[in-house]
Amino acid sequence: MPALGLRRATEADIPFIMETERLPGYELTVGRFEEDEHSNHLADPAWLYLVHPEMGLALLHGVGGREGNLCLRRFIVTKTSNGFGSALLPLVLSHVFNETSTHRLWLHHVKDNTKAARLYARFGFLHEGVEREAGLRPDGSRFDLVNLSILRPEWASRCG
Repeated sequence: MPALGLRRATEADIPFIMETERLPGYELTVGRFEEDEHSNHLADPAWLYLVHPEMGLALLHGVGGREGNLCLRRFIVTKTSNGFGSALLPLVLSHVFNETSTHRLWLHHVKDNTKAARLYARFGFLHEGVEREAGLRPDGSRFDLVNLSILRPEWASRCG
C-alpha cells in the first residue's frame, strides 16, 4: 500500500483530479467541478488541494479562516474497497493538523453513504447532525447530508 506521496496539487494535477472525480458512482456522492473551477480554487489561498497520485485526493476549503474551521469538501479514492481510504485519510488528517492552524475539520456526506460514514467514524469524526434535503443532484433530486467533524484535540489524543 503506497503511503508516501501526499502533496499539494498544482495546475498539472487538474486532469488527474477531474478524472478521479468522474469515476463511476462519485457523481451521486461527491460531485465534480469543471476545469476552470479547479484552476480558480488552486489560485485561491482559502482552498487546499491534496493529491496522492495512486490513492486519490482531498479538496479542502476555508484555510486560514479566523474561526479555524476547515471543510473537507471532497475526499475521493482512485479505487474503492481496497483500503485506499483507510490509508489516505490519516495522511490528510496529519497534513491538516500539522501544517495548518485548523481547529475543527468538518465535512458532509450523503446520508446513505454508509461506507463513508464508517470510514470517517473509524478515524474519529463525530456526528453533528443531518441537513435534510440540503443536497441537490444534477437530475433535480434532493438528498440529506450528514455533518461530521473532528477537533484538533480529538485528533491529537488519537495520535498520542
